[in-house]
Amino acid sequence: MSECTVILKKGEGRTIKAGGAWIYDNEIDRIEGEVQDGQIVRVEDFDGYPMGCGFINRKSKITIRMMTRDPEATIDDAFLRTRVRAAWDYRKAVIDTSSCRVIFGEADFLPGLVVDKYEDVLVVESLALGIDLLKPKILEYLVKAMAEDGVQIRAIYERSDAKIRLKEGLPRSKGLIWTSAKADETFHAEMFAESSSENLPDFDPRLQITENGVKYIVDVENGQKTGFFLDQKGNRMAMQSLVRRMKAAGETVHVLDCFTHTGSFALNCGLGGADSVLGIDVSDLAVQQATENAALNGLSERVTFEAADVLDLLPRLNAEGKKYDVVILDPPAFTKTRDKIKQAAKGYREINMQGMRLTKNGGYLATCSCSHFMDYETFTAVIGQAARAAHRKLRQVEYRTQAADHPILWSGDEASYYLKFYIFQVLEER
Repeated sequence: MSECTVILKKGEGRTIKAGGAWIYDNEIDRIEGEVQDGQIVRVEDFDGYPMGCGFINRKSKITIRMMTRDPEATIDDAFLRTRVRAAWDYRKAVIDTSSCRVIFGEADFLPGLVVDKYEDVLVVESLALGIDLLKPKILEYLVKAMAEDGVQIRAIYERSDAKIRLKEGLPRSKGLIWTSAKADETFHAEMFAESSSENLPDFDPRLQITENGVKYIVDVENGQKTGFFLDQKGNRMAMQSLVRRMKAAGETVHVLDCFTHTGSFALNCGLGGADSVLGIDVSDLAVQQATENAALNGLSERVTFEAADVLDLLPRLNAEGKKYDVVILDPPAFTKTRDKIKQAAKGYREINMQGMRLTKNGGYLATCSCSHFMDYETFTAVIGQAARAAHRKLRQVEYRTQAADHPILWSGDEASYYLKFYIFQVLEER
């Protein structure tokens, strides 16, 4: 139990009272007792009602991130071991764990921490001071929990290089921080210092994984986030299955995959039997990686990629009268802040309108948003507006969210529900 208590202002703390995990600086009335940033504090409402315990960082707007609702809890080794084991056991129950997200921050009650597993390598992203201090222990218990189930981890790579760490008063950090060659040593903070990689063996950051039968090269050093977007696993499989059923029905299937990144949706459609797939991304590096992935899967003849700005390309393809049996729109988040939702909605509306016009009558459109602030209701409304502008009718095939290893925590979690994914049949108005 912490010796320091944080008292909330009267009428504040609405987020954590609704089940969330964050307390902002302007919600705090006073701090009683001495405490260093990163340490655990007890939280009480204005009237003394106990709210639980979390770690504090007065350098951050998110001043407290809650670890537990038990005000008497001790955040010790046993506590962390239990949290880690619960996260790993959940993944074993709900998803193929060969490559998956093992820890998803607040949704696993370990706020600010992400750990992705790519075969036998873990990639960690730490975004908060308090969890950074607990990180060595958490990773130790995770490696040991997996080993108990016969899963051996050979290396841990850190991708804590997001700019948001600067708001926590933390440096951006990237590099190899542990290998199984050090498995006989106790995990400790010094092993996670930036200089520690100098004492570790050579490590190839380009890893090969297999998902839904598709092989990928994942670059954990230079790829976006931790190297690969694992959250779309089930949605990619849905598109692979749709294309396979279309081919089984004797249809010719030509696919346009927009914002393809490293080609994951395109390759799933290719594996499903599509006659041709064109993947588009603005990044030359992404197109190079996607082309490499196509070759890795023996799909180079049917799945090709081009570097272009999708926002410019879609109107041009429509002007040329191009049509596709399947169109996929998987854009990056058009907004990462609440105050730019209207601007983002305009972008989503435009690409969906263009995508619908490019889809053959009776063809299929897959469209998604990975922005937390573009909520389900707003995104759905925008798609409806795009359909009216394109003079198309939409028949919903299914609505999906992120894969189960990215669990959506109900009751006020701030960021766990972010991915919205629709598949529609697109019909001309008649």
